[in-house]
Amino acid sequence: MSTIRVLVTDDSAFMRKVISDILQSDPEIEVIDRAKNGLECVEKAAKLKPDVITLDIEMPIMNGLEALEQLMKQSPVPVVMLSSLTREGAEATIRALELGAIDFVAKPSGPISLDIHKVGDRLIERVKAASQAKKRTNKFKLHAESTASPFLFAAKATEDIVLAPRQASTEMPVNRAASGSAKLVVLGTSTGGPKALQTVLTALPSQLPAPIAIVQHMPAGFTKSLAQRLDSLCAIRVTEVTDGEWLEPGTAYIAPGGYHFEVVQTNGRLQAKLHQEEPRGGHRPSVDILFESVSRLTKVDKWAIIMTGMGNDGTKGLIKMKEIGPVTSIIEDESTCVVFGMPRAAIQAGLADHVVPLHKIAETLCKLLH
Repeated sequence: MSTIRVLVTDDSAFMRKVISDILQSDPEIEVIDRAKNGLECVEKAAKLKPDVITLDIEMPIMNGLEALEQLMKQSPVPVVMLSSLTREGAEATIRALELGAIDFVAKPSGPISLDIHKVGDRLIERVKAASQAKKRTNKFKLHAESTASPFLFAAKATEDIVLAPRQASTEMPVNRAASGSAKLVVLGTSTGGPKALQTVLTALPSQLPAPIAIVQHMPAGFTKSLAQRLDSLCAIRVTEVTDGEWLEPGTAYIAPGGYHFEVVQTNGRLQAKLHQEEPRGGHRPSVDILFESVSRLTKVDKWAIIMTGMGNDGTKGLIKMKEIGPVTSIIEDESTCVVFGMPRAAIQAGLADHVVPLHKIAETLCKLLH
């Protein structure tokens, strides 16, 4: 089996060495070179053709975002960003994912993290996942955005979905549960999820007749920036959910990193419940925990979506939903997944009612909701 050839980019000589040592501790990974800034990274990428690049965000001469844009234009390659745990770092990371980065790893303690080994396993995992995305790019048939890499895809316009300007609601949420007409959409995703969420959520109309509860695997500090960015782009409202918040139609609620997100019923209304119980399958938030909580809701019409991501999070929860009551599932097709892990697990378990490419998920959901 061939090794995964990695180019490591960081302005700190210490970080370059430590990151290289971490990656090369796995026999499947080979660090072929190192770059000390974005400009050098772009030049070496064109010459060496690495399978994956690790790219720091904060660097002199050419920073990580500038380098990423150049890479996606000149020699597209899967990129894993290394980000600091700050508000600015989180915002830059979300921008990097929009530009084409496959995933990111947060440095535990700033630009020079002496304790970077704490996230060593995560870094190795992300690099391996990115290499899978590399191998899959020749299967993608969608039209890429004009300035994007092969790893980014624009939502396809549909004739039957009209985006209306978003208007703030002045009314209290309607209690539909008592009449049996309440609706709820739940969605789980991981690697490649931020861009996939952008494709789906920006194609939804502002008057969507259901709330959307979302688990995106991300560490604490980054989900808020993701929600804010999506909210600025979407006709529906997008927010990082808070404990006890009522779930309203036309709003997408993203689980905060580090917290499990459950949906409960209080006096017939849907309400968010957050907690920090043990991670499930290494994840907190966990898609399984969200889906299992929704399986217990009564007098609610349910739709479940599973999109790109590593592993099988969401499959056990979807099994529980289908065991207890009716639910319609939409699973992302292999052709558009950055990593075909979570969707594949659901499909192989026989849980898929609709298997559709990413750009068709919003259209399919709207038809089902109506």
